[in-house]
Amino acid sequence: MQETPGFRPVPRTGVIYVMGEAGKRGFHYGNPEWCNLGQGAPETGLLPGSAPRVTQIDVDVSHHEYAPVGGLLPLREAVAELYNQRYRRGLPSQYTAENVAIAAGGRVALTRIAAALDSVHLGHLLPDYTAYEELLDAFHRFVPIPIVLSRRDGFHLETQRLREEIIGKGLGAVLLSNPCNPTGRLIRGGELRAWVDMCRELHCQLIFDEFYAHYLYDDVAKAEGPASSAARYVKDVDTDPVVIVDGLTKNWRYPGWRLSWTVGPKSLIDKVTSAGSYLDGGAPHPIQRAAIPLVNVEVADAEARAIQASFGAKRELLIERAASMGMEFKCAPSGAFYGFACLDNLPEPLRDGMDFFRAALERKVICVPGEFFDVDPGKRRRHIRSRLKNFVRLSFGPDIEQVSEGLKRLDAMVRDA
Repeated sequence: MQETPGFRPVPRTGVIYVMGEAGKRGFHYGNPEWCNLGQGAPETGLLPGSAPRVTQIDVDVSHHEYAPVGGLLPLREAVAELYNQRYRRGLPSQYTAENVAIAAGGRVALTRIAAALDSVHLGHLLPDYTAYEELLDAFHRFVPIPIVLSRRDGFHLETQRLREEIIGKGLGAVLLSNPCNPTGRLIRGGELRAWVDMCRELHCQLIFDEFYAHYLYDDVAKAEGPASSAARYVKDVDTDPVVIVDGLTKNWRYPGWRLSWTVGPKSLIDKVTSAGSYLDGGAPHPIQRAAIPLVNVEVADAEARAIQASFGAKRELLIERAASMGMEFKCAPSGAFYGFACLDNLPEPLRDGMDFFRAALERKVICVPGEFFDVDPGKRRRHIRSRLKNFVRLSFGPDIEQVSEGLKRLDAMVRDA
């Protein structure tokens, strides 16, 4: 493709590249011939036990006006109350609307945070969400520093190791998805408390992408309740260095609404709102109005329980069928709706994630090569072969029939290799 003079080339994120390659071969959303196990969104229909799905949005004439850049006050109040009821009952420090900013989706919220960051070393985990790569490369006030997680440890970061990374590399902030996309690993309970306590001590910002906080499985769901959040371990909502991003996309299963929120200290919310005034201008007014009835503890908890039941069954199916093919999960997903499968034990032609991805496309199955999660802002490590080349991310976001059929086709592909 010919470059436009005066503009630098902008890369596509891993998932967008994957979907583009599938599109060249005839894929389109709703095409029944394809199985989309690369999907980064959950099924959006009614689940057993879930709240009724929104099928209509009424728009008053006044809703055609701009909403405030930081979001509508009633929605911000609803978000604050949800966090207080779920995680902060009986605690003296409570979130208010001033601790919440609304944005038009998770990427926008994270972009606002990145724009508001000071000149710091920003730690980010490997592997992690593919879109972080472009986000971390777009802003030059901070220096992105990778924290490499070992497959031998199941991609787990011990608290002591995090302390050493923060002190040794002078990190002023750490960004991570929790539960993790792509591995499904969840930092929770006493370990999460230790992280928050340590970063309070070291004055290091913890930026949590909690878009999969409802997707908890097995004993984790029993221990954590309907959802997991670092908000549970914050002592003072206005001084603790904890920033949380979440929204309707995954946890409420409304990805098309593109609505998110940032929860954190008032001073930080002021900064991200100011950033939003020149970056994006704020989230759509009618969507914010429609979201208010969804952001309450009864609806949210019902949705979380329904997700855990329905997606738990798909998770078990993925783990069982992938193991029978010879794939290995260095950590079984305890959260999110992905499995990060190691291909080392497959036939030689399928041990490379890109080769596996291309072979799967011929079977009309989509997955995401693991190397896309080896986040590398600025491509500073391009001379080194990715440690994640022999992994793929398999999503159990679609309905169970599509997940089952996709795994059946992959099984046949492995057997024929």
